[in-house]
This record gives sequence, C-alpha cells and structure tokens, in this order.
Amino acid sequence: MEVTKNHDFGTRAIHAGQRPDPTTGAIMTPIYQTSTYVQQSPGKIIGEYDYSRAANPTRAALEANLADLEGGRYGLCFASGVAATGVVLHLLSSGDKVLLGDDVYGGTNRLFHRVFTQLGIETVLVDMTDLDAVKSMMDERVKLIWLETPTNPMLKIADIAAISEITKGNDVILAVDNTFATPYLQNPLALGADIVCHSTTKYIGGHSDSIGGALITNDPGLYERLKFIQLSEGAVPGIMECFLLLRSTKTLHVRMQRHCENAEKIAAYLDGHPKVEKVIYPGLESHPQHELGKRQMSGFGGMMTIYIKGGLEESQAMLEKTRFFACAESLGGVESLIEHPAIMTHASVPADQRAKLGISDNLVRLSVGIEGVDDLIADLDQALG
Repeated sequence: MEVTKNHDFGTRAIHAGQRPDPTTGAIMTPIYQTSTYVQQSPGKIIGEYDYSRAANPTRAALEANLADLEGGRYGLCFASGVAATGVVLHLLSSGDKVLLGDDVYGGTNRLFHRVFTQLGIETVLVDMTDLDAVKSMMDERVKLIWLETPTNPMLKIADIAAISEITKGNDVILAVDNTFATPYLQNPLALGADIVCHSTTKYIGGHSDSIGGALITNDPGLYERLKFIQLSEGAVPGIMECFLLLRSTKTLHVRMQRHCENAEKIAAYLDGHPKVEKVIYPGLESHPQHELGKRQMSGFGGMMTIYIKGGLEESQAMLEKTRFFACAESLGGVESLIEHPAIMTHASVPADQRAKLGISDNLVRLSVGIEGVDDLIADLDQALG
C-alpha cells in the first residue's frame, strides 16, 4: 500500500521511502555496502546509481523517509549535522551576510564565526525571539537566516511563520534547525521555512550509536544546488549509519511521546525543588514563549536547562552524583544525559556571549530519556540532595 501524507505520522515513520527488498523480500532496506555500480556501457547506468558518493539505495530510502516526515519533497543526508550546515553556507558568496540566532549549538556558532568568516561571509547574532530586532538587521547583503527553535541550550522559541514573512519579502533563505523538536513535534516547512536541518545524531537516531545530518526542502532549485554541493564536497554518511537511522525513525513517534511525558513530569518536580533556582522548559507556563510553543509545536520535547543554587562547585557536584543521568555531551538518546554547557557543549562560544545569554557556571542541561520517570526523579533527588 502506498504511503501518503494523509497517513498517521507513525505509519509514515515506519513505511515512507521504504519497500520490501524486491530480490529477497527483506522487510528492512538492505545495507548496500558498495562504492560503485556496474554500467552496461560507458555512461549507460543500470537503474539510478553509478557511484555511492552521488547516491546509494540505503541512503536514498533514509532521505525519502526524513523528507516525508518533515512534509518535504526532497531530503539529503550527511556525515554530521555540522556537515549539513556547511553545505547550506556554501550557497553563499563572499560579501554576503547571515543572521544567526544568538543561542545556537556551540559547534554551529564555531562553524559560522571561525570557518566561514574567513571566506568573507559575515555573521551577525540576533535574538530570534525579537522580531523587531530581526527586521532591523535586514539589508540587501543578508542572504540567509539560520535559527534553532527551541534553542540550545536556553530553549528560546522563535516564531517561524513570522520570520518567514520577513524573509519572503527580502528574498532571503530561512533555514531552521529542528533537531530539538524533531518532525514529530514541529514542521518548519509548513510554517514557511525554506530548509530544515537536523543533527540526526540526536533524536532521529535516538540510540547514541550513529552520527549524521540531514537537510529537507520543498524547493526543487534549492535542492539541486544543495545536491551539487553535497556531491562536490562528499560529506555523505556511511551506509551503516543510514541503516541505523532507518531503524530509528520507525520508533521516533513512540520515543518522542515518552521523552515529552518524562520531561514534563521532571520539569514540574525540579520547578519546586529547594536547590533549583530556575527551570527553563517550554512546557512550563513560566517559559516566556510558552504560548507560542503551544501554537507552533505539538509537544515540548525532552530538553530542559536548570540553574542550580550556588555556582560551579554545586553544579559540578550534581553532575558527578547522577547515575541514570550520564554526564556526557550530545542529547536525544533513549538514555538520559546531563551536561554543563559552559564547560562542555558551549565551551567554544566566547565567554562574553555565554554571559549575555545566561550560560553561567550554575547552568545544567538535561536530555531526558525514556527510562522510568520515577527512577529519573529519584536520581535527580539524590544528586541534588
């Protein structure tokens, strides 16, 4: 049966882009572990493939699957999330300007400011929750707006539809990193974004066993440009990673439901804890963009940040005491993780920028997994105790 946009997300997650192998009937898309493909004669390929840097059947199934889940026509997969980001930046030319969300993953910040700046591309940080600030920074040199929503690690939420109206009037590409929300909770293309980016390492993969990235778009011209850069640069994922990610998308909806349920309960618990100064979680009414989150997302995700009462000593002690919450970088896996942004994931962000955002020594980021929530709360309780 053909999968259509009218089918449930879970049905599409399991079936979109994939069919049983026509040779063996294997229910899972095979691992096509090959670099090249035999041609009938010079330039006359058999089927669709000639060289796996250009395309591979396993990767093609994953790309079609992710595109469907995001409501897009075209998908491209990469060796990592920052590799996908770099391909978007290669759409630009020397002298162009980018408006970058002021609170993004540290690796994204580093790529924009320390790699592409030397190629003559200017990056300007903007608080994407302030639409007037975005409008005020627009000029003829701005060719790209790149934002995360929710952001990493401060979980700010940007109004994608409103920013889309700004870009459409100025012929600017709007790219949205949807890693935290996933297509299960948020669909930026439907809200006017031109490109959706994912670090598939995180919730898409969900098992902390593969690294990858993806771009999805509805624009055929944009897709062809991105595809050409992908082919030319070659930052494509390994086939085993594609196979693992295809395995993972089949349970994305189930995992995200549990991530959200657990995170909402843990946020409520921490919000009342005497040793927690503040909890930042979009599902709490105290979150400044809570209402926007309710309109733009179907759930609030599994990420939160908390301010521990005290400073570095107190926050570090907590991270050393947790057991189910493993102290590690990354996020979005079935297991819960805890980390210190100022020292770990965002250490590459300049200290003055961290201070402006509120990434202080007592800030801790939690990636809530899908374990039993009572066990997770008990773990946090003993670590804070």
